[in-house]
Amino acid sequence: MHAWLCENPTGVEALTWKELPTPVPKAGEVLIEIKAASLNFPDLLIVQNKYQTKPPLPFVPGSEYAGVVQAVGEGVKHLKVGQRVACLSGTGGFGTHTVAPAALCMPLPDGFSHVDAAAFIMIYATSWHALMDRAQLKTGETVLVLGAAGGVGTSAIQIAKAAGARVIAAASTDEKCALCASIGADATINYTSKNLRDEIKRLTDGKGPDVIYDPVGGDYAEPAFRSIAWRGRYLVVGFASGSIPSLPLNLPLLKVASIVGVFWGEFAKREPKANAAMMAELADWYVQGKIKPVIDRTMPMAELKNAYAHMGSRSVMGKLVMVN
Repeated sequence: MHAWLCENPTGVEALTWKELPTPVPKAGEVLIEIKAASLNFPDLLIVQNKYQTKPPLPFVPGSEYAGVVQAVGEGVKHLKVGQRVACLSGTGGFGTHTVAPAALCMPLPDGFSHVDAAAFIMIYATSWHALMDRAQLKTGETVLVLGAAGGVGTSAIQIAKAAGARVIAAASTDEKCALCASIGADATINYTSKNLRDEIKRLTDGKGPDVIYDPVGGDYAEPAFRSIAWRGRYLVVGFASGSIPSLPLNLPLLKVASIVGVFWGEFAKREPKANAAMMAELADWYVQGKIKPVIDRTMPMAELKNAYAHMGSRSVMGKLVMVN
């Protein structure tokens, strides 16, 4: 097998494409021939030694991938050789093969492409957990999605629409806003050319959004929160801007609003049955055509460093997927 190996987490340039022994799955593991792997923001942080979890060196980055089971370890009952699966294991995806915990593998229904599957678990699980579980989104409510043209943003638009909500998508360019409209957003805001608070007020007749989905953080968090509706829920999803905002605590008091943390990974560990039910529902929604990952582009696995550069340019809309 071959894989991109991180032996020194000083950045993308330190990654090397190497031939490695093909691993043998241990008890509870499966060997997967990787067909596609998506590039996520944590994949950038982890090779810079900036991510919250730091795998022992050396390691193969690539948190999310899809492929075909080649071998199963002792005790694995629900997967078999030849089965198509998707997996989010944190590492191992940027190569031709990997071993993964069988419990983390999602069997793929017929018609679920490897490219879509490699771009599915992280973004849709995060958005479902955020909107449906943590925010308890109701039909007819208004959702504001910040960073709406990114991977989690596009998934949030689709899930909110499928749940019967009205969606306002905020993004940094007219092109990104057009993409958001094309996948179901009812209204868009280009927050680099228009005043975010003024546009929120105009688009909600002064009421404000019931739910704010924020994977960005940074400078737009406070003006967005100041615009929230009475009893609104502000979802803290992530900090893609690189800046963690501070909010004056009188703001939730004045609107009786909630600041709600979203940590899907921990939810999956602590509540595995609820997570499994959620993933089954999401797979059904995909088959029914209610949701589908937005793929910015696919690139050969050998061009991983170019893909990292493209992601770093902040021009990606949806997900980048590497293919073997």
